[in-house]
Amino acid sequence: MNAEARNKERNYYPAVKAWLEAYLQERFASVHLEVTANKTFSNTLKAQIDRSRDLIFSFLREASPDLTGFVEKDSQSSKEFVVVEVKVHPIKLDDIYQTRKYAELFDARYAILASTYQIPEEVMRLSQVVSPHLLAIPAYKQLTLIRFGDNGKRIEWFPEDPFSRR
Repeated sequence: MNAEARNKERNYYPAVKAWLEAYLQERFASVHLEVTANKTFSNTLKAQIDRSRDLIFSFLREASPDLTGFVEKDSQSSKEFVVVEVKVHPIKLDDIYQTRKYAELFDARYAILASTYQIPEEVMRLSQVVSPHLLAIPAYKQLTLIRFGDNGKRIEWFPEDPFSRR
């Protein structure tokens, strides 16, 4: 990705983060979300990684999710990770696999690939043909595609809102 496209993408991080935080705060007792595209993770986030999975940070020095965080249903629940990739181009197959990689590293319950473009028909059809594997993540989790408008607000979910079935 060239520098201009990377900067354009970075411009969306605050809007996507603000929208998603507000959305999650309506559905969860506790929400922590941060921009991690710069490969920097807060101590709060690092503390949630199980010690047996600490080695993921050696891989995340090369590339990391644009947004990373966790949610908690209530004070008795375990924290569930959220990873988000933001794209300013139509979603491609490589983008899906990139997001899946981050979801698997974090063992994320929620993996979101957001684009400012309409979700391509070919991607939606492919997800049905190779179903359930294209958007599936181990342990019955699913990658969700989102289309965002220029204002950073969600326009479309595919295949569905993952937070509505918790």
